[in-house]
Amino acid sequence: MTRRHLVFIVNPRSGVERQKEITAAVENNLDADKFSYEIKLTEYPRHGTELARQAAADGAFAVVAVGGDGSVNDIVHGLAGTGTALGIIPKGSGNGMARTMGIPLVTDEAVKVISRCNMGTMDLGVANDRIFVSNAGVAFDALISRKFAKSQRRGFAVYSWLVTKYMWLYRTRRFQISVDGQEMSEQAFMVNVANGTQFGYNFRIAPMASYTDGVLDVIIVRRFPRILGGVIALRAMTGTIHKSPYVRHFRGRSITISHPELKLMQTDGDAHACENKITFSVQPAAQKVIIP
Repeated sequence: MTRRHLVFIVNPRSGVERQKEITAAVENNLDADKFSYEIKLTEYPRHGTELARQAAADGAFAVVAVGGDGSVNDIVHGLAGTGTALGIIPKGSGNGMARTMGIPLVTDEAVKVISRCNMGTMDLGVANDRIFVSNAGVAFDALISRKFAKSQRRGFAVYSWLVTKYMWLYRTRRFQISVDGQEMSEQAFMVNVANGTQFGYNFRIAPMASYTDGVLDVIIVRRFPRILGGVIALRAMTGTIHKSPYVRHFRGRSITISHPELKLMQTDGDAHACENKITFSVQPAAQKVIIP
């Protein structure tokens, strides 16, 4: 029986210990009769995209992203259109897409999911020319993504501190938004386009979203009294944010968001410069993926 070849692409931000952990987990939990494998480390930004593209060209059955949503995003950019499957071992900070899919956060258990090789497909979102896997946003979440990326420390405590600090400082904007031709103007604290349910840490911005339904979910958090910020955050943690009177929810396949001063957006937690008008679309069932 020909073994299927897996390429594990590791973001080595945590250093040698992460590499040792992954190697041990793969050796102890991957079925060697069914799979061959190799482990590759990223060395610079977007290197994961190059490694994934080469792995697909070399005939790999699947490329496994070992990292957070940003690492998954890099790998998917390399796999787009190739037919090579995606696997995920969550080793990032928030791990939003892994949590959405129900992939275990314990490394040994995540490798066992890979070894069982239960296959599915997932939709991909596109923001102008950028693919996203979990979600994309243009307001408060883009600011937090940029601040979090610049932080020397990671983890939920740092993320929570940034959210609390900038919630009081962030100024809302009036965005022009179109969802499948429905036009609206909203003074918004946050406008998020979601394929997955959450940012990470179980902070569920779109608890009703599905990565297999062929549509994107648009969550608009309207301007609200800042004293209620804790209540809205609690709703996100409990999966009820869409029930807040300050939140509007839409579903669609073609979405545009614009503002004359729009310069920053985030895709899968990575902040980057953007145009003042962003067009979002969905590619249904575009990526094969290994799921629990």
